[in-house]
Amino acid sequence: MSDLLPRQDHDSPWKEALEWRFPEFMALLFPGIFPEIDWSKGHSFLDKELQQITPDADNGRRYADKLAKVYTYDGHETWVLIHVEVQGEPEANFAARMYTYHYRLLDRYGVDVVSLAVLADVSSDFRPQRFQRGRWGCEVDFRFPVAKLLDLDARWAELEASDNVFALVVMAQLKAKQVDDGHELKRWKAHLTRLMYQRGYAKQQIIELFRLIDWMMRLPDALEREFLNEHYAFEEAHHMPYVTSAERFGIEKGREEALKEAEARIQEAKLEAKRETARNLIETTSLDNVTIANATGLSEDEVCELRSMH
Repeated sequence: MSDLLPRQDHDSPWKEALEWRFPEFMALLFPGIFPEIDWSKGHSFLDKELQQITPDADNGRRYADKLAKVYTYDGHETWVLIHVEVQGEPEANFAARMYTYHYRLLDRYGVDVVSLAVLADVSSDFRPQRFQRGRWGCEVDFRFPVAKLLDLDARWAELEASDNVFALVVMAQLKAKQVDDGHELKRWKAHLTRLMYQRGYAKQQIIELFRLIDWMMRLPDALEREFLNEHYAFEEAHHMPYVTSAERFGIEKGREEALKEAEARIQEAKLEAKRETARNLIETTSLDNVTIANATGLSEDEVCELRSMH
């Protein structure tokens, strides 16, 4: 039996986790910012707006970027964009990328932008917190708050005792990144999923959390079957049959749909970037449709349609 772990998908479950429990995420990882937000006014996610300023993000690396709109206690309906980065591996130009996204958002929408970085790698030395650049007295000094998940490993007992539901997501991520043995990861996966029941979460919360933990902590097929059989037995023994075979099917289906949806968003963002380039060329140059089509990868008909709308 192979104990080699399958390729882990860290960005997709993070994106779902952020949408599912964004206030809890902020409270756990950015406790200094959390009380500054007026959560009574709600929050929303701006996926389309983020895609508009990150058409070049599909460069072989994968990130869990989310953009959320929240409200502050300033007495006005001023809204703040929070650009959340979940970085899986050390990257030399990470701070520069944070700055690039930040100023693109500011330039395009003219709103306050707070850029936050969650570093999920296992390198203790990787701690980018600022981007600096300057010459002849013209300086840029961009700083952003950072949450290093590895630092929370030393506070494991605190995470286990926390009543914040997002603590389980963080614990699952830590073990998924640190453990490379299938049997050990299976033991941790069982431990974390059982914590959900010990904390007395409602059925829907347990199902959502199980889905995220299961997604983050992928096991080899044989060990996955063992884990599921043991989990079903655990639920039956405690008279809580929440994650049934049917529910498991729904989890798998949901995972596949989420991946397809993410891919569709990427393709749409790429297409919109091409259209934006074509619009700029139509507006600022005298190039013909054929030349613009060749330059952007659009068809001549698409360029013609964009020109007619201009």
